[in-house]
Amino acid sequence: MGKITGLHCVTCGSVYGSNQVDYTCPSCGPRLGTLEVRYDYDHLRKTLTREAFQDSGQLSMWRYLPLLPIESEEFIQPLRVGWTPLYSFPKLARELKLSALFVKDDGQNPTASYKDRASSIVVIKAQEKGKAVVTCASTGNAASSLAGFAAATPLKTIIFVPKTAPEAKVAQLLVYGARVFLVNGSYDVAYDLAAEAAEAYGWYNRSAAVNPYLVEGKKTGALELAEQMKWQPPDVVFVGVGDGSVISGVCKGFAELQTLGFIDKVPQVIGVQAETSAPIAAAFDAFDGQDVWFEDIEAHTVADSICVGKPRDVVKAVKSVSANGGRFVTVSDKAILSAIIDLARSTGVFGEPAGAAAYAGLLKLVNAGELAGKSAAVLITGNGLKDVASARKVIGKPITVEPSLRALEAHLP
Repeated sequence: MGKITGLHCVTCGSVYGSNQVDYTCPSCGPRLGTLEVRYDYDHLRKTLTREAFQDSGQLSMWRYLPLLPIESEEFIQPLRVGWTPLYSFPKLARELKLSALFVKDDGQNPTASYKDRASSIVVIKAQEKGKAVVTCASTGNAASSLAGFAAATPLKTIIFVPKTAPEAKVAQLLVYGARVFLVNGSYDVAYDLAAEAAEAYGWYNRSAAVNPYLVEGKKTGALELAEQMKWQPPDVVFVGVGDGSVISGVCKGFAELQTLGFIDKVPQVIGVQAETSAPIAAAFDAFDGQDVWFEDIEAHTVADSICVGKPRDVVKAVKSVSANGGRFVTVSDKAILSAIIDLARSTGVFGEPAGAAAYAGLLKLVNAGELAGKSAAVLITGNGLKDVASARKVIGKPITVEPSLRALEAHLP
Protein backbone atom coordinates (compact mmCIF):
# COMPACT_ATOMS: atom_id res chain seq x y z
CA MET A 1 0.00 0.00 0.00
CA GLY A 2 2.36 2.65 -1.31
CA LYS A 3 0.51 5.76 -0.22
CA ILE A 4 0.51 4.76 3.47
CA THR A 5 3.77 5.37 5.30
CA GLY A 6 2.75 3.52 8.43
CA LEU A 7 0.44 3.03 11.40
CA HIS A 8 1.58 5.27 14.26
CA CYS A 9 0.86 4.56 17.94
CA VAL A 10 -0.69 7.64 19.53
CA THR A 11 1.06 6.95 22.85
CA CYS A 12 4.58 5.63 22.26
CA GLY A 13 5.03 6.72 18.65
CA SER A 14 5.98 3.27 17.35
CA VAL A 15 5.39 2.84 13.63
CA TYR A 16 4.08 -0.36 12.08
CA GLY A 17 3.62 -1.44 8.50
CA SER A 18 0.02 -1.84 7.38
CA ASN A 19 0.51 -5.62 7.22
CA GLN A 20 2.29 -5.93 10.58
CA VAL A 21 -0.67 -5.35 12.87
CA ASP A 22 -4.43 -5.40 12.42
CA TYR A 23 -5.48 -3.38 15.42
CA THR A 24 -3.50 -1.66 18.19
CA CYS A 25 0.10 -1.19 19.30
CA PRO A 26 1.34 -4.48 20.84
CA SER A 27 3.45 -2.56 23.36
CA CYS A 28 0.83 -0.12 24.64
CA GLY A 29 -2.27 -2.28 24.42
CA PRO A 30 -5.83 -1.61 23.24
CA ARG A 31 -6.63 1.45 25.39
CA LEU A 32 -3.41 3.43 25.06
CA GLY A 33 -2.08 2.04 21.81
CA THR A 34 -4.64 3.04 19.21
CA LEU A 35 -3.03 3.58 15.83
CA GLU A 36 -3.20 6.44 13.35
CA VAL A 37 -2.89 5.93 9.60
CA ARG A 38 -0.42 8.30 7.94
CA TYR A 39 0.24 8.90 4.27
CA ASP A 40 3.06 10.20 2.10
CA TYR A 41 2.00 13.82 2.44
CA ASP A 42 5.07 15.15 0.63
CA HIS A 43 4.10 13.15 -2.44
CA LEU A 44 0.42 14.10 -2.12
CA ARG A 45 1.30 17.80 -1.92
CA LYS A 46 2.99 17.49 -5.31
CA THR A 47 0.37 15.39 -7.04
CA LEU A 48 -3.05 15.99 -5.47
CA THR A 49 -5.15 19.06 -6.19
CA ARG A 50 -8.48 20.37 -4.97
CA GLU A 51 -9.83 19.96 -8.47
CA ALA A 52 -9.02 16.23 -8.44
CA PHE A 53 -11.88 15.57 -6.03
CA GLN A 54 -14.45 17.19 -8.30
CA ASP A 55 -12.89 15.67 -11.41
CA SER A 56 -13.38 12.20 -9.91
CA GLY A 57 -17.07 12.50 -10.72
CA GLN A 58 -17.95 10.84 -7.42
CA LEU A 59 -20.77 12.36 -5.37
CA SER A 60 -19.78 10.31 -2.35
CA MET A 61 -16.86 10.03 0.04
CA TRP A 62 -15.05 7.97 -2.59
CA ARG A 63 -14.09 11.26 -4.27
CA TYR A 64 -11.36 11.29 -1.58
CA LEU A 65 -9.81 7.93 -2.54
CA PRO A 66 -6.26 9.40 -2.69
CA LEU A 67 -6.62 10.08 1.06
CA LEU A 68 -8.19 6.74 1.95
CA PRO A 69 -6.50 3.40 2.78
CA ILE A 70 -8.13 1.36 0.01
CA GLU A 71 -6.10 -1.20 -1.95
CA SER A 72 -8.87 -2.97 -3.86
CA GLU A 73 -11.45 -0.62 -5.35
CA GLU A 74 -13.53 -3.54 -6.63
CA PHE A 75 -14.75 -4.07 -3.06
CA ILE A 76 -16.34 -0.61 -2.87
CA GLN A 77 -20.10 -1.00 -2.38
CA PRO A 78 -22.51 0.82 -4.71
CA LEU A 79 -24.35 2.36 -1.74
CA ARG A 80 -23.87 6.12 -1.77
CA VAL A 81 -22.04 7.05 1.43
CA GLY A 82 -20.99 10.57 2.28
CA TRP A 83 -21.36 13.80 0.32
CA THR A 84 -24.28 14.48 2.63
CA PRO A 85 -26.04 17.85 2.40
CA LEU A 86 -24.69 20.95 4.09
CA TYR A 87 -27.46 23.44 4.82
CA SER A 88 -27.05 27.16 5.51
CA PHE A 89 -29.47 29.02 7.82
CA PRO A 90 -28.80 32.78 7.64
CA LYS A 91 -31.94 33.84 9.55
CA LEU A 92 -31.27 31.44 12.41
CA ALA A 93 -27.62 32.53 12.44
CA ARG A 94 -28.71 36.14 12.95
CA GLU A 95 -31.03 35.13 15.78
CA LEU A 96 -28.12 33.31 17.46
CA LYS A 97 -25.75 36.26 16.79
CA LEU A 98 -23.56 34.10 14.54
CA SER A 99 -22.10 35.31 11.26
CA ALA A 100 -23.19 32.04 9.64
CA LEU A 101 -24.67 28.69 10.66
CA PHE A 102 -24.39 25.41 8.76
CA VAL A 103 -25.89 22.01 9.53
CA LYS A 104 -24.44 18.88 7.92
CA ASP A 105 -27.01 16.09 7.92
CA ASP A 106 -25.35 12.67 8.02
CA GLY A 107 -28.70 11.13 8.82
CA GLN A 108 -29.01 10.90 5.03
CA ASN A 109 -26.37 8.19 4.72
CA PRO A 110 -27.58 4.69 3.67
CA THR A 111 -28.23 3.43 7.21
CA ALA A 112 -28.98 6.95 8.50
CA SER A 113 -25.81 7.63 10.48
CA TYR A 114 -22.29 9.02 10.29
CA LYS A 115 -21.00 5.52 11.10
CA ASP A 116 -21.52 4.52 7.46
CA ARG A 117 -18.36 6.40 6.59
CA ALA A 118 -16.28 4.07 8.75
CA SER A 119 -18.18 0.84 8.12
CA SER A 120 -17.88 1.16 4.35
CA ILE A 121 -14.10 1.15 4.72
CA VAL A 122 -14.00 -1.68 7.27
CA VAL A 123 -16.05 -3.94 4.99
CA ILE A 124 -13.49 -3.32 2.23
CA LYS A 125 -10.54 -3.96 4.55
CA ALA A 126 -12.10 -7.22 5.79
CA GLN A 127 -12.36 -8.49 2.23
CA GLU A 128 -8.85 -7.32 1.38
CA LYS A 129 -7.62 -9.32 4.38
CA GLY A 130 -9.56 -12.41 3.34
CA LYS A 131 -11.85 -12.45 6.38
CA ALA A 132 -15.14 -14.35 6.42
CA VAL A 133 -16.83 -12.70 9.43
CA VAL A 134 -17.00 -9.10 10.62
CA THR A 135 -18.08 -8.17 14.12
CA CYS A 136 -18.46 -5.20 16.41
CA ALA A 137 -19.95 -3.95 19.62
CA SER A 138 -22.24 -0.97 19.29
CA THR A 139 -25.08 0.95 20.86
CA GLY A 140 -26.78 0.40 17.52
CA ASN A 141 -25.60 2.78 14.79
CA ALA A 142 -22.15 1.33 14.12
CA ALA A 143 -23.62 -2.16 14.13
CA SER A 144 -26.49 -1.45 11.73
CA SER A 145 -24.03 0.42 9.52
CA LEU A 146 -21.65 -2.55 9.42
CA ALA A 147 -24.49 -4.96 8.72
CA GLY A 148 -25.84 -2.75 5.95
CA PHE A 149 -22.56 -2.48 4.08
CA ALA A 150 -21.73 -6.17 4.55
CA ALA A 151 -25.18 -7.29 3.38
CA ALA A 152 -24.34 -7.45 -0.34
CA THR A 153 -20.95 -9.09 0.23
CA PRO A 154 -19.94 -12.66 1.16
CA LEU A 155 -19.16 -11.46 4.69
CA LYS A 156 -21.19 -12.68 7.65
CA THR A 157 -21.94 -10.15 10.39
CA ILE A 158 -22.09 -10.90 14.12
CA ILE A 159 -23.15 -8.04 16.37
CA PHE A 160 -23.11 -7.37 20.10
CA VAL A 161 -25.33 -4.61 21.48
CA PRO A 162 -26.56 -3.84 24.99
CA LYS A 163 -30.06 -5.15 25.57
CA THR A 164 -31.20 -1.53 26.06
CA ALA A 165 -30.37 -0.60 22.43
CA PRO A 166 -33.25 1.25 20.71
CA GLU A 167 -35.66 -1.11 18.97
CA ALA A 168 -35.35 0.63 15.60
CA LYS A 169 -31.60 0.02 15.53
CA VAL A 170 -31.95 -3.65 16.46
CA ALA A 171 -34.61 -4.04 13.76
CA GLN A 172 -32.20 -2.61 11.19
CA LEU A 173 -29.60 -5.19 12.17
CA LEU A 174 -32.00 -8.08 11.75
CA VAL A 175 -33.31 -6.78 8.43
CA TYR A 176 -29.76 -6.69 7.07
CA GLY A 177 -29.26 -10.32 8.07
CA ALA A 178 -26.85 -9.84 10.97
CA ARG A 179 -26.72 -12.34 13.81
CA VAL A 180 -27.48 -10.16 16.83
CA PHE A 181 -26.62 -10.80 20.46
CA LEU A 182 -28.32 -8.59 23.06
CA VAL A 183 -25.84 -8.46 25.90
CA ASN A 184 -26.96 -8.26 29.52
CA GLY A 185 -24.82 -5.26 30.30
CA SER A 186 -23.69 -1.86 29.08
CA TYR A 187 -22.08 -0.99 25.77
CA ASP A 188 -18.69 -1.33 27.46
CA VAL A 189 -19.51 -4.90 28.51
CA ALA A 190 -20.65 -5.70 24.97
CA TYR A 191 -17.43 -4.19 23.63
CA ASP A 192 -15.27 -6.49 25.73
CA LEU A 193 -17.27 -9.55 24.68
CA ALA A 194 -16.94 -8.63 20.99
CA ALA A 195 -13.18 -8.22 21.38
CA GLU A 196 -12.86 -11.62 23.07
CA ALA A 197 -14.94 -13.31 20.40
CA ALA A 198 -13.04 -11.65 17.55
CA GLU A 199 -9.72 -12.83 18.97
CA ALA A 200 -10.96 -16.34 19.73
CA TYR A 201 -12.62 -16.98 16.36
CA GLY A 202 -10.55 -14.85 13.99
CA TRP A 203 -13.34 -12.43 13.10
CA TYR A 204 -12.48 -8.97 11.79
CA ASN A 205 -13.29 -6.44 14.50
CA ARG A 206 -14.91 -3.12 13.55
CA SER A 207 -15.39 -1.95 17.15
CA ALA A 208 -14.56 1.70 17.84
CA ALA A 209 -10.89 2.71 18.18
CA VAL A 210 -9.42 -0.79 18.04
CA ASN A 211 -9.60 -0.71 14.23
CA PRO A 212 -7.25 1.99 12.88
CA TYR A 213 -9.15 2.40 9.61
CA LEU A 214 -12.35 3.69 11.23
CA VAL A 215 -10.98 7.19 11.65
CA GLU A 216 -10.09 7.28 7.96
CA GLY A 217 -13.75 7.00 7.05
CA LYS A 218 -14.82 9.40 9.77
CA LYS A 219 -12.42 12.10 8.62
CA THR A 220 -14.29 12.39 5.32
CA GLY A 221 -17.00 14.46 7.00
CA ALA A 222 -14.40 17.18 7.54
CA LEU A 223 -13.09 16.87 3.99
CA GLU A 224 -16.60 17.30 2.61
CA LEU A 225 -17.46 20.20 4.87
CA ALA A 226 -14.39 22.12 3.75
CA GLU A 227 -14.98 21.40 0.06
CA GLN A 228 -18.69 22.21 0.26
CA MET A 229 -17.72 25.58 1.76
CA LYS A 230 -15.31 26.25 -1.10
CA TRP A 231 -12.29 25.55 1.12
CA GLN A 232 -13.25 28.24 3.63
CA PRO A 233 -14.40 26.18 6.64
CA PRO A 234 -16.24 27.87 9.54
CA ASP A 235 -14.67 29.15 12.72
CA VAL A 236 -16.07 26.34 14.87
CA VAL A 237 -17.45 22.83 14.25
CA PHE A 238 -19.55 20.97 16.83
CA VAL A 239 -19.75 17.18 17.05
CA GLY A 240 -21.16 14.74 19.61
CA VAL A 241 -18.59 12.49 21.30
CA GLY A 242 -18.86 8.96 22.68
CA ASP A 243 -15.82 6.71 22.19
CA GLY A 244 -13.83 9.55 20.61
CA SER A 245 -13.29 8.15 17.12
CA VAL A 246 -15.58 10.54 15.25
CA ILE A 247 -14.02 13.68 16.70
CA SER A 248 -10.54 12.22 16.12
CA GLY A 249 -11.48 11.72 12.49
CA VAL A 250 -12.90 15.22 12.09
CA CYS A 251 -9.73 16.75 13.54
CA LYS A 252 -7.56 14.54 11.31
CA GLY A 253 -9.48 15.51 8.20
CA PHE A 254 -9.00 19.22 8.77
CA ALA A 255 -5.34 18.72 9.73
CA GLU A 256 -4.64 16.80 6.52
CA LEU A 257 -6.27 19.50 4.40
CA GLN A 258 -4.07 22.13 6.03
CA THR A 259 -0.98 19.95 5.57
CA LEU A 260 -1.79 19.63 1.87
CA GLY A 261 -2.33 23.37 1.56
CA PHE A 262 -6.03 23.04 0.69
CA ILE A 263 -7.21 25.24 3.59
CA ASP A 264 -5.42 28.12 5.26
CA LYS A 265 -6.61 27.40 8.79
CA VAL A 266 -8.40 24.62 10.64
CA PRO A 267 -11.70 25.32 12.38
CA GLN A 268 -11.88 24.87 16.12
CA VAL A 269 -13.48 21.47 16.70
CA ILE A 270 -15.69 21.35 19.79
CA GLY A 271 -16.67 17.97 21.18
CA VAL A 272 -19.96 17.71 23.02
CA GLN A 273 -20.61 15.06 25.65
CA ALA A 274 -23.57 14.38 27.91
CA GLU A 275 -22.88 15.54 31.47
CA THR A 276 -23.44 12.01 32.79
CA SER A 277 -21.24 10.42 30.11
CA ALA A 278 -18.24 12.72 29.82
CA PRO A 279 -15.00 10.85 30.59
CA ILE A 280 -13.21 12.25 27.51
CA ALA A 281 -14.15 15.81 28.42
CA ALA A 282 -12.70 15.19 31.89
CA ALA A 283 -9.53 13.69 30.41
CA PHE A 284 -9.15 16.70 28.11
CA ASP A 285 -9.46 19.13 31.02
CA ALA A 286 -6.69 17.22 32.86
CA PHE A 287 -4.40 16.92 29.81
CA ASP A 288 -0.90 18.29 30.47
CA GLY A 289 0.24 18.28 26.86
CA GLN A 290 2.01 14.93 27.13
CA ASP A 291 0.25 12.16 29.04
CA VAL A 292 -3.47 11.51 28.84
CA TRP A 293 -4.96 10.59 32.21
CA PHE A 294 -8.48 9.23 32.28
CA GLU A 295 -10.91 7.43 34.54
CA ASP A 296 -13.71 5.15 33.43
CA ILE A 297 -17.18 5.91 34.74
CA GLU A 298 -20.62 4.33 34.82
CA ALA A 299 -22.26 6.29 32.04
CA HIS A 300 -25.93 6.98 31.47
CA THR A 301 -27.64 9.41 29.13
CA VAL A 302 -30.64 9.63 26.85
CA ALA A 303 -28.20 9.91 23.95
CA ASP A 304 -27.45 6.20 23.60
CA SER A 305 -25.00 6.64 20.72
CA ILE A 306 -22.64 8.62 22.95
CA CYS A 307 -23.32 6.73 26.17
CA VAL A 308 -19.80 5.47 26.83
CA GLY A 309 -18.18 5.17 30.25
CA LYS A 310 -15.04 3.40 29.07
CA PRO A 311 -14.02 5.29 25.91
CA ARG A 312 -11.66 3.34 23.67
CA ASP A 313 -10.24 6.23 21.62
CA VAL A 314 -9.69 8.61 24.51
CA VAL A 315 -5.96 9.18 23.93
CA LYS A 316 -6.36 9.94 20.23
CA ALA A 317 -9.39 12.14 20.88
CA VAL A 318 -7.70 14.23 23.57
CA LYS A 319 -4.50 14.69 21.59
CA SER A 320 -6.32 15.41 18.34
CA VAL A 321 -8.55 18.07 19.86
CA SER A 322 -5.62 19.61 21.71
CA ALA A 323 -3.56 19.83 18.51
CA ASN A 324 -6.57 21.29 16.73
CA GLY A 325 -7.00 24.04 19.33
CA GLY A 326 -10.46 22.74 20.12
CA ARG A 327 -12.20 21.94 23.36
CA PHE A 328 -15.02 19.95 24.97
CA VAL A 329 -18.31 21.06 26.48
CA THR A 330 -20.91 19.03 28.34
CA VAL A 331 -24.69 19.33 28.19
CA SER A 332 -27.55 17.91 30.22
CA ASP A 333 -30.01 15.31 28.99
CA LYS A 334 -32.71 17.96 29.29
CA ALA A 335 -30.73 20.20 26.94
CA ILE A 336 -30.22 17.33 24.49
CA LEU A 337 -33.94 16.51 24.35
CA SER A 338 -34.80 20.20 23.92
CA ALA A 339 -32.22 20.47 21.15
CA ILE A 340 -33.95 17.69 19.19
CA ILE A 341 -37.05 19.88 19.02
CA ASP A 342 -35.22 23.19 18.58
CA LEU A 343 -33.15 21.80 15.73
CA ALA A 344 -36.11 20.21 13.95
CA ARG A 345 -38.38 23.25 14.26
CA SER A 346 -35.74 25.79 13.26
CA THR A 347 -34.01 23.85 10.46
CA GLY A 348 -36.21 20.92 9.45
CA VAL A 349 -33.43 18.46 10.35
CA PHE A 350 -34.52 15.66 12.70
CA GLY A 351 -31.51 14.37 14.61
CA GLU A 352 -31.25 11.52 17.05
CA PRO A 353 -30.13 12.50 20.59
CA ALA A 354 -26.40 12.12 19.88
CA GLY A 355 -26.68 14.37 16.84
CA ALA A 356 -28.83 16.88 18.69
CA ALA A 357 -26.23 16.93 21.47
CA ALA A 358 -23.92 18.78 19.10
CA TYR A 359 -26.59 21.43 18.56
CA ALA A 360 -27.15 21.61 22.33
CA GLY A 361 -23.43 22.35 22.70
CA LEU A 362 -23.69 25.15 20.16
CA LEU A 363 -26.66 26.67 22.00
CA LYS A 364 -24.82 26.45 25.31
CA LEU A 365 -21.91 28.51 24.01
CA VAL A 366 -24.24 30.90 22.18
CA ASN A 367 -26.10 31.56 25.44
CA ALA A 368 -22.76 32.11 27.19
CA GLY A 369 -21.89 34.77 24.61
CA GLU A 370 -18.82 32.87 23.40
CA LEU A 371 -19.69 32.61 19.71
CA ALA A 372 -20.87 36.13 18.82
CA GLY A 373 -19.86 37.02 15.28
CA LYS A 374 -18.42 33.58 14.52
CA SER A 375 -19.40 31.11 11.82
CA ALA A 376 -20.35 27.64 13.02
CA ALA A 377 -21.21 24.21 11.66
CA VAL A 378 -22.98 21.37 13.46
CA LEU A 379 -22.53 17.72 12.46
CA ILE A 380 -25.79 15.80 12.88
CA THR A 381 -24.52 12.25 13.09
CA GLY A 382 -27.77 10.29 13.05
CA ASN A 383 -31.41 10.52 11.96
CA GLY A 384 -34.06 11.05 14.60
CA LEU A 385 -36.07 8.05 13.42
CA LYS A 386 -33.30 5.91 14.94
CA ASP A 387 -34.68 6.73 18.40
CA VAL A 388 -38.26 7.93 18.23
CA ALA A 389 -38.85 7.05 21.88
CA SER A 390 -36.49 9.80 23.03
CA ALA A 391 -38.14 12.42 20.83
CA ARG A 392 -41.58 11.46 22.15
CA LYS A 393 -40.49 12.40 25.65
CA VAL A 394 -40.55 16.09 24.72
CA ILE A 395 -43.27 16.42 22.09
CA GLY A 396 -47.00 16.78 22.48
CA LYS A 397 -49.54 14.13 21.66
CA PRO A 398 -51.66 14.10 18.50
CA ILE A 399 -55.32 15.02 18.76
CA THR A 400 -57.96 12.36 18.18
CA VAL A 401 -60.96 13.82 16.38
CA GLU A 402 -64.21 12.63 14.82
CA PRO A 403 -64.34 13.01 11.02
CA SER A 404 -66.37 16.24 10.87
CA LEU A 405 -65.61 19.97 10.63
CA ARG A 406 -67.66 20.63 13.77
CA ALA A 407 -65.48 18.23 15.76
CA LEU A 408 -62.37 19.74 14.19
CA GLU A 409 -63.38 23.31 15.02
CA ALA A 410 -63.56 22.45 18.71
CA HIS A 411 -59.80 22.03 18.64
CA LEU A 412 -58.88 24.97 16.41
CA PRO A 413 -57.73 28.37 17.79
